[in-house]
Amino acid sequence: MSSPEQHVPQSGPTSGRGETHVRRARLAAVVALALLIGLLWFAISTVANDPVGLVFSFLSVFLVAFSVWFFLVRRGIVRVVVVPLALFALLALGTYGYDQKYMLVALVAMLVLFGLFARYAVRHQPVPLHDPIHARARSVQPAVRGVLIINPKSGDGKAERFQLPDEARKRSVEPILLSPGDDLCDLARRAIMNGARVIGMAGGDGSQALVATVAMEHDVPLVCVPAGTRNHFALDLGLDRDDVVGALDAFTDGVERRVDLASVNERVFVNNASLGVYARIVQCDEYRDAKLGTWKRMLPEMLGKDVDKGGLQFQTPQARDWSNATLVIVSNNPYQLRRLRGVGTRPRMDTGRLGIFATRMHNARSVAKLVTLGTIGQHRRFGGALQWSSVDFEIHSGAAVAVGLDGEALMLAPPLRFLSLPGALRVHVPRHAHGISPAHGAVPLTARNVWALARIAAGKPTIVPSQR
Repeated sequence: MSSPEQHVPQSGPTSGRGETHVRRARLAAVVALALLIGLLWFAISTVANDPVGLVFSFLSVFLVAFSVWFFLVRRGIVRVVVVPLALFALLALGTYGYDQKYMLVALVAMLVLFGLFARYAVRHQPVPLHDPIHARARSVQPAVRGVLIINPKSGDGKAERFQLPDEARKRSVEPILLSPGDDLCDLARRAIMNGARVIGMAGGDGSQALVATVAMEHDVPLVCVPAGTRNHFALDLGLDRDDVVGALDAFTDGVERRVDLASVNERVFVNNASLGVYARIVQCDEYRDAKLGTWKRMLPEMLGKDVDKGGLQFQTPQARDWSNATLVIVSNNPYQLRRLRGVGTRPRMDTGRLGIFATRMHNARSVAKLVTLGTIGQHRRFGGALQWSSVDFEIHSGAAVAVGLDGEALMLAPPLRFLSLPGALRVHVPRHAHGISPAHGAVPLTARNVWALARIAAGKPTIVPSQR
């Protein structure tokens, strides 16, 4: 059973380990600030030495990215028109890079090191009680009866490699192996009916969503064990995805948080639902074994002139009707979309809102432009893209809609009604986990964040402004 609620900072000056974290955080902040001074000096020197070359190098990067995506999503002889452009851009970039090779290497190295040290300082500083994530965590007693459901096929056999059944038994947790033909939800319900007070799932995000549904229905805490392939849910809970065994400590030495879930037509998901281009590709049988090849084969067909693009209709925040969307992503809490190499991570899991991203990409040029802008964090400049948040969202269509729900391929009957389920799930995470996602722990290079690092270096804990 859970103990009376109390705030649980992730580190603090009350213990030897906490004091060590404080000292290391202050040292990391000092190093980050020193690197920033060096970074500014090198940047000014580079611009002063060759300002015209610097501008051309940025343009060359953009042209190379644009040309590659144009070439990938078009078919026929027309796609070779970008080859001379790409070669010219590569030549220009190589010439500038050779002239400034030492300076550029130093700049990149210092920028990477600044990010690493700044992130460490933010993650390991003493956490104030008004931190919106940690202040709502509460200490819990070891599980009276814990059950761990294990999908032995997830993550190419992670359960066997990490000996999860044996590790679970060491913590007095009963392991249950998922067999072919088993209904995961039924297994979870039977475990709870048989007395499980805490239920864990070792598997991918699709499995986490199913067990989370049952845990929500019975108000039983969930332990997420990242034994899948990508484990986005675990990442946004602030777990170390490489420490699969360490996640089991949530049963014996954990803290409890309330996080949101979301649903579409009463199907619960923990991460996101993708519709349009992505959803239609994951429906393909070959996708699991050849992801890149499937994208290259199917994307030109779906963006061809003869393809019907009017399947998805919805209303925007400005009360405008939108149609012809080729990609829609609805997420459980808004993502930080700094790059479109895939969705990013979520700064918070308890905002009580859905994140919605929609775009129109009806030809190779629009795909290339959107992806290129996305790689430099400027996807909002793409005229055919919208991004907002809402407590609910509805999509209409004239036929069944292909949906990728936490990576699982589904066909759902319209209309699709999305709802945020605020605070629906109790999760237990290990006390030693830092408990924040990469988006929450990111430290963009802004004046406010530099000031926050200065406060950490001076021993004055603060919440980095960009995390709020």
